[in-house]
Amino acid sequence: MTQKLLDPVLLQTDIPELQLHASGKVRDVYQLDNERLLFVATDRISAFDYVLATGIPHKGRVLSQISLFWFDFPFRYRCQPPHHADVAQYPQPLQKYADQLAGRSMIVQRAQMFPVECVVRGYISGSAWKEYKATGKVCGINLPAGLRESDAFPEPIFTPSTKATSGHDENIPFSKMCDIVGTETASTLRDLTLRVYKKAADYARQRGIIIADTKFEFGMTARGITLADEVLTPDSSRFWPADKYAPGRSQESYDKQYVRDYLEEIHWNKQPPAPALPSEVARHTSDKYLDAYQQITGHNWMCKGVAFREPSVCRRAA
Repeated sequence: MTQKLLDPVLLQTDIPELQLHASGKVRDVYQLDNERLLFVATDRISAFDYVLATGIPHKGRVLSQISLFWFDFPFRYRCQPPHHADVAQYPQPLQKYADQLAGRSMIVQRAQMFPVECVVRGYISGSAWKEYKATGKVCGINLPAGLRESDAFPEPIFTPSTKATSGHDENIPFSKMCDIVGTETASTLRDLTLRVYKKAADYARQRGIIIADTKFEFGMTARGITLADEVLTPDSSRFWPADKYAPGRSQESYDKQYVRDYLEEIHWNKQPPAPALPSEVARHTSDKYLDAYQQITGHNWMCKGVAFREPSVCRRAA
């Protein structure tokens, strides 16, 4: 896919009627009422823990639409109350902000989030590859000798991490996760993570994408443990094109690796201020995100007139 022109990007939302609850590297979260939050995925992009000066066209909408696809995926779990993504059904005061919200926002039920990232790896790459080369283990898990970079594990492994408010998350052994959230809860989250990943990975492989690894976040609501935040997107996962997969090296991907490679090429010192990106780098990165959307969902992306979906419900993990 080639974008001839760069469409406008949304780097910062502005909804003065609502209280800003949190602003992360990509999402702005507003407090709608005591029970609900408004999530808005901007087009911001981060690399090496810094938000860059240049946004990526369509990125926020792609992340939201892929998450909505997975929230509607038949994981065979019970459902939580409705999770709206159609601006036409939002409270009337929000509808005048449709240009900021359409296709990139969700009204969600508030949850008490667990303070851990639930990471699952089907292939050895990234920080896991570095740790394995140094110790022969990943998060305390003994692994077979002789694995190559990007090799598949005999079975997917669960490698939780801390949830850092700034800087890098830290990989931790499962025993440490048990200390943080309790053994029973940790075991439940691990089992849910592995089950969701395996079904999603099987589906994605049929669509020509390898989900090498991903991270989930879970929270607790009155109805139980709930899969929350973004799900199985190029920002939270490594998506590899299956037809180009070749173990023994790093892989092409449908994510922001192109941005990281550019920043390495210009020898950025990884200190603020973060640099702007040339238009061709932003365009190429946008194309990667759009390609991931089309591969996963099977839907074409009409840049000027995409009919954004509204799922009937948000999936509960139980």
